[in-house]
Amino acid sequence: MRQSISPHPNNCKSGNSRILIIGSEENRQMILENAWYVAAWSHEVTTHPLARRLFNLPVVLYRSLAGQACALIDSCAHRGAPLSLGTVVADGIRCNYHGVVFGGDGICTRIPNQDLIPDKARVTSFPLVEKDDIVWLWHGDPAKADPTLIVDYPYHRDPAWPARFSMAPVAGNFMLIADNLLDATHLAYVHGSTVGGSDPNVHMVAESSLKPAKNGLRFERLMRGAPPPPAYSACVPDLPKQIDRWQEFDFVVPSTVLQYSGGVPAGSDRAIAPAPRFDMRIFHSATPATDTSCYYFWSLQNGHAIDDPRATDVIFEQIEQAIAEDKVFIEAQQLRVDELGEERLFDNAADAARMMARRAIRKYAKMSSASASLEPA
Repeated sequence: MRQSISPHPNNCKSGNSRILIIGSEENRQMILENAWYVAAWSHEVTTHPLARRLFNLPVVLYRSLAGQACALIDSCAHRGAPLSLGTVVADGIRCNYHGVVFGGDGICTRIPNQDLIPDKARVTSFPLVEKDDIVWLWHGDPAKADPTLIVDYPYHRDPAWPARFSMAPVAGNFMLIADNLLDATHLAYVHGSTVGGSDPNVHMVAESSLKPAKNGLRFERLMRGAPPPPAYSACVPDLPKQIDRWQEFDFVVPSTVLQYSGGVPAGSDRAIAPAPRFDMRIFHSATPATDTSCYYFWSLQNGHAIDDPRATDVIFEQIEQAIAEDKVFIEAQQLRVDELGEERLFDNAADAARMMARRAIRKYAKMSSASASLEPA
């Protein structure tokens, strides 16, 4: 597992944690600074530069010839050309407009027609950590980039949980992804033919527990004696007609949701129930591209029939369809919010987890700002 961090002195610094606020107290959308976001899956970052817009900024991600993942502003400090059109070379990434080379720290290492490298010949670099097959990027003051704040997710490399990875661009504010995941009552309406099942009452009467956690929350739901939804039956055809379903969600500021869901025959002890049973884990994390668009990174870990690759393919396809269903509503929701605003919207009982997540973000932002105010000038 690669894990390294290199905050560089040439980075642009911001003293306080900022949030973008739109709408009312509980219905606001935020881009939090001084936080880690998923920039890419590890397999996406290669020696072929990857252009990605993050936090309203053009960013180039690439892997050095030595294997180190790097992230720079995607614009050469010479004449502004995109570095993503460049080539990775031994001493950095070469801009293919005039041949200027920049190291992973953003400092120019070579100018083809001169030996003198001016101080201004540098581009902004970003603190980066590669962990659990995820490339995490720090948005904010590089001096505050604490890798211990990054979520642990060992399942990406656990042979007991075969994994597949994906990313969906979404034309919606990144916080709408967590909103959607933490409101399970939409499942029967949006996902009746996949992960939800067609009976809304199953979700309305679920036993639930919602608790705050460090930098987030824990949300658990249990549906006893429920029919297996179509996605579960597609994966495990011999599931009985009634199962006990569970959903567990851990939300971590600013935008990661770790999900564990499954089902066992009704009345069984989930901890020891043998097959037939259904188990899956999903890593969800949304990273803002702009104020109203994001990258929805998600990975699926299959916990049943793990020696059968087709079993993993089937559940991946079911979740992929469910996420496509969510995307339709989230993008349409964003259009209406842009047009009509959020002040007119109300909250109901199903919004409790979503509202707690927003409060966790505001608390994190306030703590970061307070920390900045105590630092010497």
